[in-house]
Amino acid sequence: MSSSHTQTIDSQHSASLLRFMTCGSVDDGKSTLIGRLLFDTKTILADTLTQMTRTSEKRGLTAVDLSLLTDGLQAEREQGITIDVAYRYFSTGTRKYIIADAPGHEQYTRNMVTAASTANLAIILIDARKGVLTQTRRHSYLAHLVGIPHIVVAVNKMDLVNYDQAIYDKICADYLVFANEIGLAQSQIAAGNDISFIPMSALNGDMLVDRLENMPWYDGKTMIEMLEAAPSAHTEHNEPFRFPVQFVCRPHASDNPELHDFRGFMGRIESGEIAVGDAVTVLPNGYQSKVKAIQIGDAQLQSATTEQSITLLLEDEIDTSRGDMIVKSSEAQEPVKQIDAFVCWLSETPMSPARTYVIRHTTRESKAKVGAIHYKVDVNTLEEQATADLKMNDIARITFKLAQPLMVDSYNANRATGAFIIIDESSNNTVGAGMII
Repeated sequence: MSSSHTQTIDSQHSASLLRFMTCGSVDDGKSTLIGRLLFDTKTILADTLTQMTRTSEKRGLTAVDLSLLTDGLQAEREQGITIDVAYRYFSTGTRKYIIADAPGHEQYTRNMVTAASTANLAIILIDARKGVLTQTRRHSYLAHLVGIPHIVVAVNKMDLVNYDQAIYDKICADYLVFANEIGLAQSQIAAGNDISFIPMSALNGDMLVDRLENMPWYDGKTMIEMLEAAPSAHTEHNEPFRFPVQFVCRPHASDNPELHDFRGFMGRIESGEIAVGDAVTVLPNGYQSKVKAIQIGDAQLQSATTEQSITLLLEDEIDTSRGDMIVKSSEAQEPVKQIDAFVCWLSETPMSPARTYVIRHTTRESKAKVGAIHYKVDVNTLEEQATADLKMNDIARITFKLAQPLMVDSYNANRATGAFIIIDESSNNTVGAGMII
């Protein structure tokens, strides 16, 4: 590679991006909240607003129904509920946002887990008239289970209780009691994370973007201020370097003689940082080497970081292929052939302990047998129940025995290398999602 191609490239990872989700009980106003955020930040297109206005008028409403922005499915519009996960994008000039609007019904638990898997913050809505409900507890538990580090408890519809501070204070106290019951409060604080509370009215826009004058007793941040201040993923603590190899680049047919011996390992950095000269270990085989070069296209980098897609060149010729994991030698862990995990079952066909499944972890696959189903969690009561199989939307603690070793981290430590999906061998369908304990 000629020196003219050598240049410095900024990280592809944008520190200004925040992925967050909204969840809570049915009719708590999740879709209205997102609609109001998009409306007040002026990110709704004029033609979309016109269509929403017409639909609202047909329903006999005097104001625009902002929930129409996210309830995209025909069934959602007809029933007035959210079924699918709706993703929306907006920016405020200082940062970009990806919002996931998660369904509130128990039968769509798998949809909610899907939405939560990439979120770094969860807004849990509570109807000020109803307080902490079963679905509030369920979604808080799921948000805790999938490792969302920042929780914002939004007490919505304060306009319907005359903006009464006593009602807001009681709901906050009730929620903290529940959070302590499931270990959410202690674990969040221990990890340096947080639970925040905010009173608001999504319908009127109180405390979302504008503070208005209805709750002078609340002197905390508005919703948009909380979102602006929330840390981005991968920025809060040092993470170990994890680089699953996706492809081994060997351009044999190239006319350039310099490339005949080229052997580059291509993939995306799931966590951590790497620099030229760092000692690395390839797992599960355990071969060691040093980083000779880091490339993005024709550009040479001295270092690279989380979420960059790069090509790594090593000093030694070692046997490495797709599915291997390159880590820093100082951060290497022993590959395992047994994993203990919480699993959310996604398929209409129940899990059978007698069957063999395929576990896909980053870019590596291994056949797996169910070693034990320890218990399933009743997402309504949070009780642990004995079970012989798993049905759709069930969440259970399971031990898997693997045919091939995997280099894994616990999900709490690393969401990228602590997660996996379960694939049905016969249909090739994804039937489950797992979080390693």
